[in-house]
Amino acid sequence: MFNPRVKTWLDEYAADHQHPTNRLIHKLCVPLIVFHVLAMLDWVHLVALPIEGWSLTLGHAAAAAVLTFYFWGSTKYGFLLTVWAAACLWVSHYTPWWLTTVLAVVLWVLQLIGHRVYEQNTPSLSRNLIQVLIGPLFVFAVLLKDYRVGEFSAAGAR
Repeated sequence: MFNPRVKTWLDEYAADHQHPTNRLIHKLCVPLIVFHVLAMLDWVHLVALPIEGWSLTLGHAAAAAVLTFYFWGSTKYGFLLTVWAAACLWVSHYTPWWLTTVLAVVLWVLQLIGHRVYEQNTPSLSRNLIQVLIGPLFVFAVLLKDYRVGEFSAAGAR
């Protein structure tokens, strides 16, 4: 299902997300964090397209780069996260900037509370920046039951 290196990163991420309340916070917040990041990057227009009112944005470029990583890690999740990214970019066009900004602040505060209060550790991304990309993959894999928390090992075998 997952590339062996990505499986190892998923295991590392799981090790930092053991508390049920923190896992719930992440299940709710991580998909919305993907939304707010893509929405904010979508504010930066790079190239006007020949279609009236359309342009290539930093959101499109970032999504393409990150989705390449997800396809490398798992074809199934590459497709799934492509659909999610497309939905996020589409919805972002109808979301006021202030709501996206408020969401960003609230979601990240909730994430930090989850780690500080419940896990009593620092977020995984503070030790390994690749965990920024593993978070969405982890959440979707747990929700779809392709990755079970508690069934991981340092060697990456389940």
